[in-house]
Amino acid sequence: MRSSAQRRRGRAPPRPGSGPRSVAYADPIMVEQAGTPILAFFDVDNTLIHGASVFHLVRGLRAAGLLTARDIVGAGWKHARFKARGENDRHLASARTRGLEVVTGVTVADMAALADDIYERHTAPMVWPETLGLAQEHLAKGHQVWLVTASPSFLADVIARRLGLTGALGSALEVRDGAYTGRLEGEFLHGAHKAAAARGLLARTGADAAECWAYSDSRHDIPLLTLVGHPVVVNPDQALAAHARGSGWPSMRLRRQSIRDARRRVRREAAQADGPAGS
Repeated sequence: MRSSAQRRRGRAPPRPGSGPRSVAYADPIMVEQAGTPILAFFDVDNTLIHGASVFHLVRGLRAAGLLTARDIVGAGWKHARFKARGENDRHLASARTRGLEVVTGVTVADMAALADDIYERHTAPMVWPETLGLAQEHLAKGHQVWLVTASPSFLADVIARRLGLTGALGSALEVRDGAYTGRLEGEFLHGAHKAAAARGLLARTGADAAECWAYSDSRHDIPLLTLVGHPVVVNPDQALAAHARGSGWPSMRLRRQSIRDARRRVRREAAQADGPAGS
């Protein structure tokens, strides 16, 4: 017999405030949390934000004088490809290695000071308004909203905090004598390891996976998406799009224009708030 969570998959109420250029999936029926926690897991790169958060880290470190121009040029073309086509296994491994290398020797204190600036300058302007709207809708229903990402945990923590989310699960980096060593502490939260981290959080919170949600763009996150009762694919790569169609999962296809529109609204509201003196 199918559970109520399974029966609700793919239903079609109105989408949450997306612009006309984005094709969002039909917004799901979200139940109010009553007793047992309900968790919503959001992947970060190309799901919550357009592009890769590690590239934002590279740009921030370059601005702080901790990387060379060659470093950022090399990272830049890979980031452009990722935004256009999604994850590539070879480039993913390269990005992981490079992400660890660039923080080697950086102190935890310096990184903490940089992380908020990196978010403000590079990450915040690339947040998809549609997926942020869904996260906020979950929060309004009393759900916990967790980022779950292969990106370094210090970046994930800042994004979650600045967006007012419950928390984040990210790849932990080893620290010795107050500085990052360039090695992982534990697993790289990708694929099955990301799903395992989410499963552990479900167990710790006592949540029923059948009532929980997950959002991602990548075929590598099929283990995460199949873990919960409400999987949703966002900007899916070809393999995930095919899997979603076969599984009857709802899908969102977002457009960069919605981010541009959101930026214009922010600038317009800021200008109106400042206004001419004495008006």
